[in-house]
Amino acid sequence: MTDVSASAHASFRPSMLIYDRRYRSLTFQVIVFILVMAALWWLIGNTISNLNAMGKSFDFGFLFQRAGYDISGTPIPYTGNDSHLRATVVGLLNTLIVSILGCIAATILGVAVGVARLSKNWLFARLMTVYVEIFRNIPLLLWILVIYAVFTEILPAPNAYRGDDPAWSMILFDHVALTNRYTAIPTLGMDNDPGSLDLGARVTVNWATIAFVVALVGGWFVRRAINAHAQKVQDRTGVRPATLWKNLAVMILPSLFLIWYFGLHLLPPALKGFNFTGGLNITNSLVVLWLALTLYTAAFIAEIVRAGILAVSRGQSEAAFALGLRPKRTMNLVILPQALRVIIPPLISQYLNLTKNSSLAIAVGYMDLRGTLGGTTLNQTGRELEAIVLMMLIYLTLSLIISAGMNVFNSRVKLKER
Repeated sequence: MTDVSASAHASFRPSMLIYDRRYRSLTFQVIVFILVMAALWWLIGNTISNLNAMGKSFDFGFLFQRAGYDISGTPIPYTGNDSHLRATVVGLLNTLIVSILGCIAATILGVAVGVARLSKNWLFARLMTVYVEIFRNIPLLLWILVIYAVFTEILPAPNAYRGDDPAWSMILFDHVALTNRYTAIPTLGMDNDPGSLDLGARVTVNWATIAFVVALVGGWFVRRAINAHAQKVQDRTGVRPATLWKNLAVMILPSLFLIWYFGLHLLPPALKGFNFTGGLNITNSLVVLWLALTLYTAAFIAEIVRAGILAVSRGQSEAAFALGLRPKRTMNLVILPQALRVIIPPLISQYLNLTKNSSLAIAVGYMDLRGTLGGTTLNQTGRELEAIVLMMLIYLTLSLIISAGMNVFNSRVKLKER
């Protein structure tokens, strides 16, 4: 018989690193790590040598030089006399704006289309199928160019809205004007303006905005406290007290009070001269990019939603119908909550794809991160390596943040194992 205890306590020999399974996996990991580090060392060293041969160095000092170019549609104050760093921040904010708006709109549209594809109405379901197949099988860049051509070639100039019998009229109760240069939408006005908080670097935040954020955050914490108290009462007595009206009150009433206190109202755009004033003129490059990203990504999200719904056992809906629930409430209360466990993981990938696909904004002249840091700044400074590396790190950071946030949400809705 083999003496197992003697083998387990045998003295260490170098050959055990290869032939002993207790050490073999660790040995291979160390070898792979050394090879990877050596490859990185060679790559970095070779890059530095080539830069030195061309008389260049690897540094990011160019970010603090004068940019010298203008950017249309800046969320923070910016002029050509600002630094490349501020231009990069403007591009990053533009990327975040179109990405966040695109994720929200694509999710809403994708869920609606995904549910509609399972409708018993044959014509309606087939129309949704046609939409999905058309948009997801044509490259996104082509959709961006097509939509941009529609906006620039078909929509009228701003002065076409002039006159007693204009060729074009505003939409949404005369609050939105679509033109071939920009989209004019209403903006918010205040009768009781509390002023703004100066954050430095020419960035200000209105005190009314801060008040609304505090009210919403405070209402969210109060709502959690109300639900936690209701859960304790239910655990103790078996009866859950009503919480709907309390949750609505703490989330809505403070905002309604602030709207009344500050005198918030809409300021619709009005045509004066050759342009619309009084509202907010959004450049068509942003509208086109947002619309293309939304329609394209929603087609993929619709398929994810449809697959998630089909993954739920048919017996769940049959049980809900047996309890007297209508189809709409069955979908909202029974099917979709269970389907989320299947939907969320691939949905994360679609959010990441949308964020990265926003770099195609350069096709329509929207100055996002790719257009500023990876475009004009790169061409002016000649720091192509530094600009590309920095841009890659920023996109990587954004992707990791999105993944982390969605993974937290996924952990809250996934099945809890006992």
